[in-house]
Amino acid sequence: MKKNVLGFIVVIVIALAYYFVNNTKKGNEDVAKSEKVINIGVLQLLSHPALDSIYKGLEEELARQGYENGKNIKIDLQNAQGEQSNLALMSGKLVSEKNDILVGITTPATLSLANVTKDIPIVMAGITYPVEAGLIASEDKPGNNITGVSDRTPIKQQLELIKQIIPNLKTLGLLYTSSEDNSIKQIEEAKKYAEELGINIKLASIANTNDIQQVTESLASEANAIFVPIDNTIASGMATVVKVTDKFKIPVFPSADTMVKDGGVLGLGVDQYQIGVSTAKVLIDILKGGKPAEMPIVLANKSIIYLNEAQAKKLGLEIPADIKEKAEIVGNK
Repeated sequence: MKKNVLGFIVVIVIALAYYFVNNTKKGNEDVAKSEKVINIGVLQLLSHPALDSIYKGLEEELARQGYENGKNIKIDLQNAQGEQSNLALMSGKLVSEKNDILVGITTPATLSLANVTKDIPIVMAGITYPVEAGLIASEDKPGNNITGVSDRTPIKQQLELIKQIIPNLKTLGLLYTSSEDNSIKQIEEAKKYAEELGINIKLASIANTNDIQQVTESLASEANAIFVPIDNTIASGMATVVKVTDKFKIPVFPSADTMVKDGGVLGLGVDQYQIGVSTAKVLIDILKGGKPAEMPIVLANKSIIYLNEAQAKKLGLEIPADIKEKAEIVGNK
């Protein structure tokens, strides 16, 4: 009798175990099926430290918020390497592959995406003048499928810092890329504020990276310092710019932290990584139901003074104490 009872108990235990294992497995399968993988298409104009930092901030913030690439999201990063034709092809690819949401890193990349879809949400990352570029109707209410983060910085304040560092500044060179609308707009502002501050200017533009050395040499021979706005092409060739300006012993004042690290002396800019972080947060808001047409643009304009102290010493520049106290030291210390 005891043996029969024991045998019955064993059978019950085995049956319960089998039921538990199979239902747990089925439950896991059901969860896996219900957890839709979100496809995110990212279009980047080219590779250089500033834009790479934006992408890094985007991917890492998504992961911190529970959206991990290769698990519950799939990121398709397309890099045009500075070629306009590549932007068009890659935009078409990202849209035809039916990504759930798109990210444009730089104005040209976002414009290219906007040209091929009016339906898929587009999050712009680090666009200086989104309204002027024709991407949105207004920064408060975009009015279409596009929203995101602007990296605008105060040009006048940057020029005031340059004049404070070089009180006897005679001529300031303005170096920019003629094909980048955001750069042109910043240079227009710089010209206006330079006149207000009594600073003489010398303009010099490049068409592509092949022009950087020759144009910089010509500009450096006529200026006491050079200002560079947020400019993707020049940022990618910053090493060439600095090689030339070091030869002429004049400082470069750029508008991005990475360009200061690459040999600029001082810049009033925004943290490129944090632009990526802010972009990820906007993207997540859209995934949770936010409508781009009604989502105001995030202004990443908490300006930070970035100082390459080693470069300043190398060029014999004395940085005023009040500037140094506020600055974040970057580059070789």
